[in-house]
Amino acid sequence: MTEKQIVIKGLNVNYKIFGEGKPFLILHGWPSSSDRWVEVGESLGKEFLVIVPDLPGFGRSEEPQKAWSLDDYVDFVKEFSEKLPVLQNSFYLLGHSFGGAIASKFAIKYNQKVDKLFLVSAACVRSNTIFKKILVKIAKMVKMFSFVPYYMQFRKIIYKFIIRKSDYIYQKDGIMKETYLNILDDLSYCLSFIKVPTIIIWGDKDSITLIKEAYYINKKIEKSKLIIINNGGHDLQIKMGEMLTGKILENI
Repeated sequence: MTEKQIVIKGLNVNYKIFGEGKPFLILHGWPSSSDRWVEVGESLGKEFLVIVPDLPGFGRSEEPQKAWSLDDYVDFVKEFSEKLPVLQNSFYLLGHSFGGAIASKFAIKYNQKVDKLFLVSAACVRSNTIFKKILVKIAKMVKMFSFVPYYMQFRKIIYKFIIRKSDYIYQKDGIMKETYLNILDDLSYCLSFIKVPTIIIWGDKDSITLIKEAYYINKKIEKSKLIIINNGGHDLQIKMGEMLTGKILENI
């Protein structure tokens, strides 16, 4: 494994490289980094040139100067692929969780760049779209009480018991917390525009992106195959890295 830096969209971006061969780009989830893909990267690197960037705001990459949207991250991947010579032609693309949403929109917009798309526990479907509005309202409401004694304790209680299943509670105040609210897009309306061969891999015990979302995505994407990993949770790359790698290799 080697680690390098490159400037993309004016930001210093860190990325890891494993192996050699046909390029295979992996986009991590939220909140995460390339560090959580080392096991899978090393395994896939026996057959492919695997590249895993720290997305802006994560790992060793710089934070954006303003809150980004999902489209900003798609544009980032486009520029990243243009600046790395090994990615200037087509490549395999894998997106996990939030990275799956980025990968999906990238595959729609730049389908000629993607030989095959792998969606692992992808956060593409947000059937309860009112959730984003609720998060914004709660965040604004809680801020109104910032002058109250014990404000920090009050905020922690609100986040723990009201929005405890959201990654929002793990973000420090600032750009990335605003960015999180910006990227909660429901891609249900555009999944059918994905025309590249797609492999959907999901754990049946995933409590973050539910298994019903996997079936929905499979139904919406015409050229897709769904693979269910028994007893798998959301972080398949950590707890079932060998199994995940095997399923990827079986479906190249």
